[in-house]
Amino acid sequence: MEERILHLSDAFETARRRFPGLPSQIAHARRFVSRQLTASPELTTATLLTSELATNAITHSASGHNTGKFEVSVHTAPGWARIEVKDLGNMNEAPQPQHRTPYDTAEHGRGLDLVEALSSKWGSEPRKDGMGREVWFELAWSHDDDPE
Repeated sequence: MEERILHLSDAFETARRRFPGLPSQIAHARRFVSRQLTASPELTTATLLTSELATNAITHSASGHNTGKFEVSVHTAPGWARIEVKDLGNMNEAPQPQHRTPYDTAEHGRGLDLVEALSSKWGSEPRKDGMGREVWFELAWSHDDDPE
């Protein structure tokens, strides 16, 4: 498990880490994101949505198979963050929100509904290396809310 921080410019930072595709690693992914966004007013939302995307990666892609992995990237700038979760793929279908009713008692199927409702923007596309999918979300907040 390698953690790197890349300084792309003075206003934009990226941290990236790979995790084994195991359910126990979802908590580690949340902590990783939490460490990158400690001062953000959107910390709770970021960790919740990261948990949803990481769970989807190991549940619905080859990342959850033997020796599977998923990767989390956190891009930050003042008043903004983008979190990406890259998996090892299920190229047969793109992730879509389920839009379940509040009265639906099913235990699963609300993760992307949460991402859609709580993020400023979100999306999904095939990874550039062709070996899976990247699902991402962005959070934005008033720059005045950033601690000095």
